[in-house]
Amino acid sequence: MRALVTGGTGFLGANLAAYLLRQGWTVRILRRATSSLKAVEDLDVEHAIGDVLEPESLRAAMVGCDVVFHTAAISAYWRTSAAQILKVNVEGTHNVLAAAREMNIQRVVLTSSLAALGVPEPGTLLTEDHPYNLPPSRFLYGYSKAMAEAIARVFVEQGLEVVIVNPSVILGPRDIHQISGSLLLEMARGRVPALPPGGVNVVAVEDVVRGHVFALERGRPGERYILGGENLTYRELADQIAEVIGVPAPRRVFPPRVVKGLAALARAASFLRIPLPVGADQLWLSAHLIWCDGRKAETELGYRPEIPVREAIRRAWEWYQACRSPPSTA
Repeated sequence: MRALVTGGTGFLGANLAAYLLRQGWTVRILRRATSSLKAVEDLDVEHAIGDVLEPESLRAAMVGCDVVFHTAAISAYWRTSAAQILKVNVEGTHNVLAAAREMNIQRVVLTSSLAALGVPEPGTLLTEDHPYNLPPSRFLYGYSKAMAEAIARVFVEQGLEVVIVNPSVILGPRDIHQISGSLLLEMARGRVPALPPGGVNVVAVEDVVRGHVFALERGRPGERYILGGENLTYRELADQIAEVIGVPAPRRVFPPRVVKGLAALARAASFLRIPLPVGADQLWLSAHLIWCDGRKAETELGYRPEIPVREAIRRAWEWYQACRSPPSTA
């Protein structure tokens, strides 16, 4: 089997390519000519130069491929303009699916996000049935992922087999653009004076890539599957990070009203083009417990996270240490 992995030089795409190679697949990655190869420099993959916004390059990249894993997206949304987020995450997804249909690809696995499920009511867990419930102005990244899923379902109705996966916060090696890895690096630099009161679900990247293959093999077209790990408060996550990297854990926890006030200030700073380590959306969301229930993926796909979060942190930290100096976020 030959797979095309869009976004193949990114965090998730590179780990997926590595896993597929170990399983005996032939792997082709779609990348831009300017993409850093740091995350894939040790991988024997085919390279297709192109862009999800260039349909002709997508068709060329899919020649001879059996399946497509569409992982390409703007994930560092707090560093990216709204227009670019929508263009890549929504229009780019449409282009990939249209090319897959034209090239008679057997099946596509679309990497969405837990963000596409919105925010749960207090005391509840997100499931695949949860509708996106935030306005675009509140959380554009989540909105863009929900829109991409809607596009995928239209293609499913037209006969293309597309299975959707919704990973939570992913940790592990090869996070070249410091998506979730920024949590570790900011703590190591002593830039986390206090913690937000909410929580997130965290999962090892190795578990997420296994979940992608399970979705390819066993998922139902048009369905979404949460690929989660452990539901943790930010205090619990910070304690584990601090223990692994050997720094003191922040002890102060901001109350929700303070975090939401900081989010408002961050939004104002973004209008003034003042760079910040975190965005207004991230701050606002961090006041909530965004936890999930992964039983659907377990029941239908056989997906069960195997790697503890502490081990995912260790693997991510060791990868950054091996890089000597962390990659730039530019």
